[in-house]
Amino acid sequence: MTAAEIWLAFFACLALVGAAGPVLSRNGDIIAVKTGLTGGWIGLILVAAITSLPELATGLSAVTIANAPDTAVGDVFGSCVFNLAILIVLDFMQRGESVYRRVRQGHILSAGFGVVLIGFVGMNIALHGQGMAFAAFGVGGYTPIIFLLYALGARAVFFYERDHREDAAEDAADRYAGTTLGTAVRSYALASAVVVVTGTALPFVAVALAAAMGWQQTFVGTLLVAAVTSLPELVVSVVAVRIGAVDMAMANLLGSNMFNILILGIDDLFYRQGPILYRVSPVHVVSALSAVIMSGLLIAGILYRPQRRIFQTVGWISFGLFTMYLLNSYVIFLHGTH
Repeated sequence: MTAAEIWLAFFACLALVGAAGPVLSRNGDIIAVKTGLTGGWIGLILVAAITSLPELATGLSAVTIANAPDTAVGDVFGSCVFNLAILIVLDFMQRGESVYRRVRQGHILSAGFGVVLIGFVGMNIALHGQGMAFAAFGVGGYTPIIFLLYALGARAVFFYERDHREDAAEDAADRYAGTTLGTAVRSYALASAVVVVTGTALPFVAVALAAAMGWQQTFVGTLLVAAVTSLPELVVSVVAVRIGAVDMAMANLLGSNMFNILILGIDDLFYRQGPILYRVSPVHVVSALSAVIMSGLLIAGILYRPQRRIFQTVGWISFGLFTMYLLNSYVIFLHGTH
């Protein structure tokens, strides 16, 4: 394939994911409303899992078919960084007050578990570089701990939402009165199939694009593929803010970051050439630390609730997020592996 044909395939994947993302989110929301789940739980678990389907499909095809572990790991970390950068857009959209003033402080819980999960994975990549690693049956010793930490985080958020139900996002029981649960499930399944097929093709397009353009696979996975697979999160969050469901948007982004790290554990189970974190570039530690720092900025913003904006655009928290995103992109571009 020529470079033009590869770019065409890349933008076709972008268009398909962008079209399927809103369908997934809307029908996932309908399913959640019809089954009586809380707003925070919907965003953190159900919607986050839905919008993270591209990362899951991309990771599995990258490690099972394309043999591109750097693309899989780069997509996960890149998506975490990109999800936090989406907050810049949401803050810009809030002309009345900062987005960090409008969300509930309970989001600090999911942000904290995200820091733990991302930091733990980054630490394991760094430890392997120092010759300190443990594996059994081709699976890293970190994988069962990832599953355990995710389960603990999901359980903690569930009980928090249950105990603070009165503070949850607006009641949407009649928002989709004209749509049945069966119709929503069918639409959800169809959109899911589109996302899975597109996600399966993405690693091959990414590897071909890296070769054609002379770019590092680490850079392509962390930035380009991550941007495409994070389109559902972007679309869902923007739409949620426009309809006033800011807490839903925040829960979706933070839940997606937790689910992304869970995807790394799943990728490790399917990667048969050894623990996946021991086969990737150590520069991914930079992306992990960037996501941790950005999560810390978010936590500070939710607690401090700043109001002042820079040039009447975004607050200093969003400016810090933007700076970290640019710095991470620059380092990955310079030091990523081919």
